[in-house]
Amino acid sequence: MNPNRISRIKNNVQDRNSKAWLKLCSYVEELAKSGGSVFDPREALGDELYLQIQELPESIGQLKQVRQIELYGSKLVRIPPEIGQMEALEEIDLYTSYDLKWLPFEISHCKNLKKSRISTRALYGNIKNRKGFPRLDHNPVRYQGEKLHCSVCAQEISYETSYQMWISINVATDVMPLLVMLCSKECELKLPQGAEYHIAEAHRGGADLKQKPA
Repeated sequence: MNPNRISRIKNNVQDRNSKAWLKLCSYVEELAKSGGSVFDPREALGDELYLQIQELPESIGQLKQVRQIELYGSKLVRIPPEIGQMEALEEIDLYTSYDLKWLPFEISHCKNLKKSRISTRALYGNIKNRKGFPRLDHNPVRYQGEKLHCSVCAQEISYETSYQMWISINVATDVMPLLVMLCSKECELKLPQGAEYHIAEAHRGGADLKQKPA
C-alpha cells in the first residue's frame, strides 16, 4: 500500500449490537466494580470476539484504578476521548494494532502514563514514511452521540460549535498523532508544540500539508 495515500476517516465503525461489543461493555463494568488494575479484553473475550472490536466503549472512563492496558494485535480503529479519565494509567500496549492511525488528545491527560508500545509505521505523520493526515474540514471524526467536550478546557460543545485539528506530540515513550476537539481559538493557542521532527503547530491535515522528509 502506498504510504502517501490519504485514507478517509472511518466513523460508525463498531457494531454496537454484536455479542463482542456487549461482552466488552460488561467486562468494563465488571472491571470498574472490582477495581482491577489491568484492562485486557483479549483475555476476557477470547480471540474470536476480541478481533471484532474496532473501538472501545466510552465507559472506559470508569476504570480509575487501571494501570495497564493490553491491546496487542487488536483491530481497533479508534479509542474514545474518555481514556483521558483513566487517571492511574501507567502503561499501554497497542503494538501490531495496524488499523489504529491516531489517538485522542485526551490521552495526554493521563499524567501517570510513562510507557507505551505502538506500531509507529501505521500512524499518521510518522517519521518512517510520513503517512498523510486526512483533512478534517470535510471529513471530521464523529464520536458516539451529539455532545462532546473540548479536549483542552473540557467545556461541553457540539459538532456545530467546534472544530478539529491534528497535533503530533510525545506520549509516554512514543510520538503519537492526536486528534484535538476545540471550542475556540483561545484553546487552540494553549496546545503544546509538536514533537521534534514533526509538524510544529496543530493543523487540519490534507494532501497539501507539508511534512518533513521521512
